[in-house]
Amino acid sequence: MTRYPPDKQPFELELDQLHALFLEIAGRAEELVRMAMEGLEQRDPERAELVRRADNRINDLDIEIDERALALLALHNPMAGDLRFVLAVLWASRDIERIGDHAVNIANACRRAAQHPPLPDVLEAGEMGMQVRNMLARALGALINRDTEAARAVIAEDQLVDDMRRSAFRVILSHMAEQPRYIQPGVNMILVVQNLERIGDLATNLAEDAVFLAEGRSIKHAGKSATP
Repeated sequence: MTRYPPDKQPFELELDQLHALFLEIAGRAEELVRMAMEGLEQRDPERAELVRRADNRINDLDIEIDERALALLALHNPMAGDLRFVLAVLWASRDIERIGDHAVNIANACRRAAQHPPLPDVLEAGEMGMQVRNMLARALGALINRDTEAARAVIAEDQLVDDMRRSAFRVILSHMAEQPRYIQPGVNMILVVQNLERIGDLATNLAEDAVFLAEGRSIKHAGKSATP
């Protein structure tokens, strides 16, 4: 016979467990993106394998969150705030799993980059990486803390990431046009920038989930301002 703490019902305990799993997957996603970007900056091909192994845990957590969230929905029929929490975690974990995949893509690009002459510094790509990591951290914090002000600030910065991508592309393409030896590393860096943009998009999705969790309404496709 299962014993529960006297002040906790089974449903509450299962919500707590789901929350703990979400905290873990969120923290691991931030760490994975950091590892991938540091590996790229240091041209460290061994980092790719470390990132891939770390992504396996994110995949496992995503599956476990799916199973627990769907069981909560089916068995307990949660209402109001509890229902929003379960749905938000379910949606967010799927986006976090995709973020892990994009981090792996960046790490693989790092491994390929080590086989070619380095590009001249593309400062725009580095700035984009810092911006995307910052957005991801703030979006996850907004979701965990139900902070709609922080969430809306992240959403408003999505356009900035798009602008950074275009700027980085121009610089990379100029290097490729000037020196044929930069063609392959340039293509590789373009793939990095594309994956960073997707992480920025997914961070925006997480921020939108934070608004849904706190306010009970979806602001997806509502425009970048998404004001009340």
